[in-house]
Amino acid sequence: MGKWLQIGGMIAVLLLFGFGAAVAADKFEEEFAWEKIAIGLHNQAVSGGYKLVGTEELKGWIDAKKEMVLIDTMPYEESYKKEHVPGAKQFLFPIPDMKVWDAKETAGKSEQDLINMLGPDKSKQVVIYCGFVKCTRSHNGAAWAVKNGYTNVYRYPGGIFAWKGAKHPVGSIK
Repeated sequence: MGKWLQIGGMIAVLLLFGFGAAVAADKFEEEFAWEKIAIGLHNQAVSGGYKLVGTEELKGWIDAKKEMVLIDTMPYEESYKKEHVPGAKQFLFPIPDMKVWDAKETAGKSEQDLINMLGPDKSKQVVIYCGFVKCTRSHNGAAWAVKNGYTNVYRYPGGIFAWKGAKHPVGSIK
């Protein structure tokens, strides 16, 4: 019995160290994946000429009733209608990089429609978001706001997923 206990103990130690090494490798791989996301997000912000805002800072702006235009770039029926950050307006943008305006990709809306939604004050704060960090609809929206001369543009990369993850209330349309 003692010999079997020793063998069992050695197996347990091997499994523990083997599992620990696997977990550590996963942590390193996970960190590498996060690094790719962070660098990609940074590079998009630089190329788009906009700034980034996090969930708690945006919530603070909303609570303080800071004047801004808040745009949700997700599809109306599938997403915005069901849930959006309170006070957000909806303007669809595509996921692939939209270098040239394409009304087919923006639910038939024109560049002038975007300008009308953002308003005449080019220095007004504009915050644009989509679903989650890897979603690039918000990049397209923020980049197009900048292309049209808006100078105080933020992308909220966490989007509705981060908003809900922080347990903040969502708006919906019945």
